[in-house]
Amino acid sequence: MTGALGAVRIRFLAARSRQLRYGMDNMNRFYSAATASLPSSSAVVVGAGPGGITVLGNLLEHGAELQADREKLVWVDPHFQGGRVNARYREVPSNTKVNLFVQFAHDVSPFKAIVEATPKPNALTTLLELPQDQGCQLSYAADMCLMLTEGLATNPQVQAHRGTVTSAVLDEKTNVWKVVFDDGSHVSTSKLALCTGSAPVSKTLPAIERMHQQSLKPVDLDTALTPSILAKTFDPAAETTVAVIGASHSAILVLMNLVRLATSTHPHLRIKWFTRNELRYAEYKDGWILRDNTGLKGQAADWARQNLDDKTFPDSPVSKVITKVWTARKEEEAYKAELPACTHIVQAVGYARNPLPSLEIIRKDGGAPESLQVEYDDLTGRFYEKSSSNTQDEKKYIPGLFGAGIAFPERVTDPHGNVEHAVGFWKFMKFVKKVVPGWIKS
Repeated sequence: MTGALGAVRIRFLAARSRQLRYGMDNMNRFYSAATASLPSSSAVVVGAGPGGITVLGNLLEHGAELQADREKLVWVDPHFQGGRVNARYREVPSNTKVNLFVQFAHDVSPFKAIVEATPKPNALTTLLELPQDQGCQLSYAADMCLMLTEGLATNPQVQAHRGTVTSAVLDEKTNVWKVVFDDGSHVSTSKLALCTGSAPVSKTLPAIERMHQQSLKPVDLDTALTPSILAKTFDPAAETTVAVIGASHSAILVLMNLVRLATSTHPHLRIKWFTRNELRYAEYKDGWILRDNTGLKGQAADWARQNLDDKTFPDSPVSKVITKVWTARKEEEAYKAELPACTHIVQAVGYARNPLPSLEIIRKDGGAPESLQVEYDDLTGRFYEKSSSNTQDEKKYIPGLFGAGIAFPERVTDPHGNVEHAVGFWKFMKFVKKVVPGWIKS
């Protein structure tokens, strides 16, 4: 065991012994201690999903540079329950292979210390028992997040605050942020990391909105991705036709879930699948993956090849319950012709960032705080002021403001020149490990 890892493990074991002494029923005390007693913090991390867990682990890895032994890291979240992946996606099959989840949990020394100190069997030992070169239900990854969250929250260098950040004001003279929480308490810091997550796009598509289809009942994408909840959404005895919009990974998973219902407990359920794109698959090349972040993978890819491809669809059993509706170049006409026969609609058309806290700045010349309009730099994880005077090559970076996770992923370019945003546990880890040293020095 290296000296650095040994020191981290000793600190974690001390925290773990306190946790065991207090008992799991009293774990809330680690999340609810008032931040009002902390005049300043070495950094504030907002969000406790996979992105926030990744950022906090990497900041702890650089604790000596941050002087985290003197000024704690403040971690803020309303729940500390693994974010959306645990709350809504436990039943979703991953498009990440199990070995990458395992690698994620061993990639920084604070995580390793948690893994070593957690009694077995645990979330990691369970992952290790699964086939390593295949995907798994996200419940396994969510349980890993919960295990890491518990360990991070009891780390003596971390102050976990259950709540939300309502505002953050930057003093341009000192480059210090005043971060305000929903309970009225606040803390000062030179570094603020936003890992605030994203949610499915819920706004009705313009072409559909113009039709004024008031009878269509929207089905939330999170619900459509959760078979146990989706089954309770429809009356098994009622004639039901669900419109599914999109051809993304999420859309294919929704189609899978609906077909299972239509061919088992809901025999009167039918599906109209509206798509303007051909199915796109991730392709494994020599050392890289074409369409790594936009192509179908795992169970979704296998099921789509077997049932939805142009060659297989006509003879597939799913063709008895799915009607394909092509919308390319005739989107509005297709909706007008086919939507009136539908009773429900699922939009699987992407995700949008959750709202950010109010961001303001007090300029060097003083005066009242001004609203701070920001743009995200997806190569550095930093933000710059939204201004017509800022060019792509000359950005005015905002001191101490950073982002990561699904809301603020890395922009990547593959060997063929295709540009994508890298979303996934291991991709978050690779990006954050790369940029955090620059965050600390900035």
